[in-house]
Amino acid sequence: MSSQVELSPAVQRAVRDGKPVVALESTIISHGLPRPGNLDAARSFEAILAGDGVTAATIALIDGVPKVGLTAAELERVATDETVVKVSSRDIGIAMARKATGGTTVAATSALAAKAGIRVFATGGLGGVHRGAAFDESADLITLSRTPITVVSAGVKAILDIPATLERLETLSVAVVGYRTNRFPAFWLSDSGYDLDWRVDSPAEIADIMAARDALGDQSALLVANPLPADQQLDPAVLGSALADALAAASAQGIRGKAVSPFLLDHILQVTGGLSLEVNLRLARSNVRLASQISINWSERPVVPRAH
Repeated sequence: MSSQVELSPAVQRAVRDGKPVVALESTIISHGLPRPGNLDAARSFEAILAGDGVTAATIALIDGVPKVGLTAAELERVATDETVVKVSSRDIGIAMARKATGGTTVAATSALAAKAGIRVFATGGLGGVHRGAAFDESADLITLSRTPITVVSAGVKAILDIPATLERLETLSVAVVGYRTNRFPAFWLSDSGYDLDWRVDSPAEIADIMAARDALGDQSALLVANPLPADQQLDPAVLGSALADALAAASAQGIRGKAVSPFLLDHILQVTGGLSLEVNLRLARSNVRLASQISINWSERPVVPRAH
């Protein structure tokens, strides 16, 4: 574990004693959810884990210090301070040197969780390849290709190029399994229309895969695609219309680069009258619940040294 990463006492004890721990990202709090509901959502994620007897390890940078496990005051600061920046994996060292306070993306959270010895991470949706720009992809993909962590997500957002993202995950040797599904989810949607090679039906099966990958010395992530039940997803017709409208608006306004995704998400939120946000919270909590059960199953296994 890096001496530059500070674990809360609760996380430190849980990792040392082999107890279940789940990492949580903080950009969903700082940049992904609107205030003031973002703080309540962050607290609800941690409460789900606490209810299962699992230690929550929300990760962020506080005044330049990578923190794994936040105090109540630190969590509130990340949620309410509008000067909090977004920190990806490439930004961690810069943010440390500049003593910045930042919410960590999937990439940064994965990297810091792995340094802390945490094996399971719950998020909402993974970043991926952007539409119409195959060269433009999230740092999440590269980071997961070299980080041995199990990530529970509801696939990737429907605003991304899903088939290209799946191809990149394959090229980068990031293993993907569907939880009780043979189809890859698309965040708000339970089914993106694309098949998966592997399906699992229980948290214990996922722990089995983690153990087998450790025995082989795999250094890439295991992505668990966890769709919402179809009756809880956003209406596909509503999303299709909202997405088409958002893409047209982005083109008309000349929105490009990293400004595209936040623009599209905000536009979809407005067009759906807030329904996309409700589904976002629903799927995030579902992912936390599954990650909790995976971590419990993992903690119950005998410790076996990872192969190199």
